[in-house]
Amino acid sequence: MAANEVPSESPGEVRGETRRRASRYVVPVAVAGVAAATIGLVPALAAAGDPDLPEITAAQLIEKIAGSETQTLSGTFKVSTDLGLPALGGLVSGLGGQGGGASTADPAQKLTELVSGTHTLRLAADGPERQRLTLLDGSDEYSLIHNGDDVWAYDSRSNEVFHEKDASAGRTPEKELPATPKELADEVLKAAGDTTSITVDGTARVAGRDAYQLVIKPKQAGSTVASVKIAVDAASGTPLKFTLSSVEGGKPVVDAGFTKVDFARPDASVFAFEAPKGAKVTEGAAEEETSRKLPENFEKDFGEDFGKEFGQGFGDLGKGLNVLGEGWTTIAKLDTGAPAPGTDEAPKEIRGFLDSFGDEVTGKFGSGTLFKTKLVNALLTDDGKVYVGAVTKDALVEAANSGR
Repeated sequence: MAANEVPSESPGEVRGETRRRASRYVVPVAVAGVAAATIGLVPALAAAGDPDLPEITAAQLIEKIAGSETQTLSGTFKVSTDLGLPALGGLVSGLGGQGGGASTADPAQKLTELVSGTHTLRLAADGPERQRLTLLDGSDEYSLIHNGDDVWAYDSRSNEVFHEKDASAGRTPEKELPATPKELADEVLKAAGDTTSITVDGTARVAGRDAYQLVIKPKQAGSTVASVKIAVDAASGTPLKFTLSSVEGGKPVVDAGFTKVDFARPDASVFAFEAPKGAKVTEGAAEEETSRKLPENFEKDFGEDFGKEFGQGFGDLGKGLNVLGEGWTTIAKLDTGAPAPGTDEAPKEIRGFLDSFGDEVTGKFGSGTLFKTKLVNALLTDDGKVYVGAVTKDALVEAANSGR
């Protein structure tokens, strides 16, 4: 076991402090979560020379993250992701709501742009009630503002505004958070169990601040994840950088972190918003149905029966769902009960569309199509079964061959 590696079990501890408010954890967790889910940072962030910091164990570092008092911050980070996806043009954004007159400011559509390419973002937070995220692309800006009960989004390119009420406002969490940072750290380590290695691997300078490097690696073979690395601010415990690497090597799938950060409280005016004069304002409820329409020219490109034929195989996604394996090699199996849309029974437009970014695979299960990214892979068999997970092609084929 490495010097800083966490043991499979951690001793309990008698509660020695009063229960902390849930909002204490909001900003650190939100920063890490947004980074992990949507963004990546170019390698130029690292400053020259690694700082000399006191030694710390992985358990202590996780406790430091959980115990962070950070509620306010503002900063800048850059976005660069490499999922290894094929070029799909405007298909993804179109499915997100571009057709049917949907607002271009709708976050459900706009934030899908972060899954590829390079972007610059500004972030400001003042506790759980006020946050602002601004996406800068050239001279255009897209801002997402949460201020109390309201969520606003503004797209300067189209001069459109999207507004909806915060559905989580005033809602009581269904599950109580751990009482102390130590309890939260213990739960994280317990969840890691025998499938995960958690260590501290040196230090770094991120956005001009000293940081520890927390490294998380699967112990199981077959996962597409090589490692997850989180740079944690040595003073505040706030995550500053998040890097997710694939076993395929090359550029990280996600490499996210601040270029500048300030933990002072942002001015209240940062979270104020008023729709610009002449802007089109769309209320969220009005977009619920129109956002599901297919993008313009979709039927022309892929056949008018595409939506009906493709959707037929996935009509009841909840039926026949089965989870195989555990930990990093978990695979979700779905039996759609219908032939796959890529078989000979499907229109040639559909088969051609799937063949353009899928690879044919065969095994004891028969034949099917494999759809690959650097992180998540999916196997769609010709008899309508779907196997999906952050696992390798061989792991998916083995699962299909097992007939489970």
